[in-house]
Order: sequence, then structure tokens, then C-alpha cells
Amino acid sequence: MSAGIVFHSLAAIAYAILAISLWRPLSQGEAEARAGKVGRICLLSAIVLQGVALQQAMLAGNSLHLGLALAISAAIWLGMIVFWLESLFIRIDPLLLILLPVVAVVCALSAIFPESHAIAHAGSDWLRLHLIIALSAYGLITVAALHAILMTALDRHLHRPVQGERSNFIMRALDSMPPLLVQEHLLFRLIWIGFTVLTLAVISGAMVSVRLMGVPFPLDHKTVFTLLSWLTFGGLLVGRHLRGWRGRIALRWTLTGFVFLLLAYTGSRFVLQVLLQRG
Repeated sequence: MSAGIVFHSLAAIAYAILAISLWRPLSQGEAEARAGKVGRICLLSAIVLQGVALQQAMLAGNSLHLGLALAISAAIWLGMIVFWLESLFIRIDPLLLILLPVVAVVCALSAIFPESHAIAHAGSDWLRLHLIIALSAYGLITVAALHAILMTALDRHLHRPVQGERSNFIMRALDSMPPLLVQEHLLFRLIWIGFTVLTLAVISGAMVSVRLMGVPFPLDHKTVFTLLSWLTFGGLLVGRHLRGWRGRIALRWTLTGFVFLLLAYTGSRFVLQVLLQRG
């Protein structure tokens, strides 16, 4: 068993325990979820475990390895770092109710499906820089998308309250979330940073493509979907500045841009690795 599998398993357990520790008080009648200083330290420890897992899995030997599960794990990990830093300034602990189970599942899948392939031309410094920038953009936008999904659920909750036996428990979970205006502010901060990093990823990718293939933007699915994502987030920010877009319009554009970016990588990797069982 590789070290990457072991550390991803440990990270999955750590995230799951933290998720249970936040959800349990709500199930027992508490009004809100709080991580506290100890919780933040434990969360940082889980993030470190996941980082070690990625280092062991992606930098094995003298080459660079990447796979579907590893790419998603790396993106989520970078997003969690941003979230942890943001939590030092804004009380957004309740968002962990959604993030922690997601990251736990991602780490578990990375341990169960550790398959990866060696990246061609991994010795190129430009390619390594581009991959770091691209994964950073994916991580930021992935967290932004999860945040948008949560805001959509909260918006529906305000207009159509949950009914039934579990309504009190679910309502306590939703009511413990920060106000929508605070969340919207955080969402657009993530989008601004993510869009900036995505722009750098497009530029660095074009430079790498010119060096390796002689053209800045090859007409492959990865380039097309990445540019579509870049245009979507750019259009959202322009609409926000000129027309004050917010609410459901902003959420739809955010999720659309995320889907484009997700397809830029996972579309082909899912077909090759999961459906066709190829590396």
C-alpha cells in the first residue's frame, strides 16, 4: 500500500470525525455549529494530512503523476486552504457542515481509486508552474461552486421552508449558516480570486502550448472548456459591476462556469479511466 493511499485514508477519517463533531450538536438540539479554536487546529491537521497524501501520490519518484481522483483532491485541498485562511477573519464555521463531508468523500475516493498517469514533459519548469496555477484555479472555483450550491439551498429554504419530521433538524442546520449577504460577499471574493488565477492559468497554458506544440490555443476539449469557463466568470463579474447581478443569476453563472471547468479535465479523464479503464 502506497503512502499516498495511507495518508488519504487518514485525511478522510479526520475530515469525517470533524464533520460528525459539527453535525452531532445540531442533532441534539443545539442552535448552531461552531468549530472553535480546537476545531480549526484539527482542521489544519487534516489539511496537512491531505497535503502529504497528494505529495506522496503526485510526486512519486522523479516524475509527476496525475489522475481523476487526485486532480479533484488537489483542487479541493487548495480550496480548503483558502477557506481555512478566510475563517480566521470571518465566522463561517457552519459552512464546514457541507465542506467537511465533501472533502472526506473526495479523500476516500482518492484512497480507493489511486490510479494515475505520468505527465509528459513534467521536467519542464513552465509546465510545472502552469499545473500549480491551474490546480489553484480549480480549487478556488470548486469551493466557490460548493458555496453557490449551499446558497441555492438556503435561498430555497427561505422561500419554501422544509416540512416533515426532520424539518427542525434541517432548519437548525440551515439557520446556523451565515447571512446570505455575508455569503454572497465571500462568494464573489472567491470568484474574483479564482478568475484572476484562472486568467494566469490560461496565459501560462498558452505559453506552454507554444513551447511544446507551436500554437497557443490548440482546439482540444480542455482548451475549449477552459476558455468557456473563463468567459463565463468574466461575464459574471462584468454583469456584477455594470448591472449589479446577484442572487440566483450569480449562482447560475457560477455553477455554469464550474461545470465548464470541471469538464475541461474530468470529462476526458472520466471516459478514459472509468469507462474505458485506460490511464
